[in-house]
Parts: sequence; structure tokens; C-alpha cells
Amino acid sequence: MAAGHIDFWFTMGSTYSYLSVMRLVQLERLTGIRFRWRPFHLLVILQEMKHVPFADKPRKSAYMWRDIERRAAMYDIPVSLPAPYPAQQSIMANLVASVGMRQGWGVAFVRAAYRRWLQLGQETGSEPNLSESLRDIGVEPQRALALAITAEAKAALMEETDFARDLGIFGSPTFVVGGELFWGDDRLEEPDSLGG
Repeated sequence: MAAGHIDFWFTMGSTYSYLSVMRLVQLERLTGIRFRWRPFHLLVILQEMKHVPFADKPRKSAYMWRDIERRAAMYDIPVSLPAPYPAQQSIMANLVASVGMRQGWGVAFVRAAYRRWLQLGQETGSEPNLSESLRDIGVEPQRALALAITAEAKAALMEETDFARDLGIFGSPTFVVGGELFWGDDRLEEPDSLGG
């Protein structure tokens, strides 16, 4: 990967984003590429597209879980599936992640929350996932959760969501390099595509 900077757009209700979330920190260390983590609220964009990816499609959902299981095994990432899905409160997880990105603990929170969701079965955006993920990373839950429900936090998340829409993003995870979109965790295996 030749790019020096890649925007990593993700939403906390995305199951496939787990695979990227659990690999990016190590990938940064190995390649020197910096990923800028950008949480957004994909559900707004999906509703505008009149698209619900898996919730009402049992065969597709079964495939999704098996596919994630296979890919997680390939990367040696622990997983316990199926996990609670769809994540009914993912907006709250997105809000906390957004606050955390501005305060410097966002990446650690996202990784902790995904571990609790796809390894321990605690639905993302709900309790006990939120509070325990914050405690896992040494952030006081009451203060962080209070910040996440402020008008400022909600506006910041919607601003990122609007920006994602303007870029043409329609799924999570999406990687943006020089204005070009690469959708899906599997695109990390294509270094020529991601800036090289």
C-alpha cells in the first residue's frame, strides 16, 4: 500500500466492519499507513436507498455469518456467531465512537465494543456493551455517554454521515484513497487498489 493516509468509514452496526476493525491497528504498524477512522450512521443512507441488507433475508444472513466465520478464522480473529443482529441501537455506538475519535479514545472503544458484540454476544450500542467497553479502555462511562447524547455530538455524526453520502459511500466498511472508494473488508487484500 503506497498511500500515506486512508479514510476508514464504518458504522458500528456493520458485522463485516469487525474484520477490518480488528486488523487495522496491526496493519498500520506493519505498513506505516495511517488510517483515519470515521464513524458515520449508515442506516440513514440505507433507508434513503430503501435497502435493508440482511434483516429480512434469512438465507443471506446465514451466509453472512458463515462468511464472517471463515474470514475471521483466516485472520485468526476470535468470533462467536451468530451475534445479536440487526443492532437496534447502533446509532448510540456511533455517537460514542464519534465522541471518542475527537477525544483520542475512539479507536480503542470501537475495538472493545466490537469484541463484546462479536465475541461475547453483547449487542453493540446497548448495555452492557457500551459501559463495559468504555470501562475496558479506562473511560468513565457516565461522562462519555452524556457527551454522546448532546446536540453537538448528534450534529457531528450527521455531518460525517452527510459527507459520506456526498462521497458516494453506500456500505461499511469503505476505504477512501484519494477520493476513490473501495467497499468491503476484502479490499484490504488488494494493496494495488488501496493506493499502490
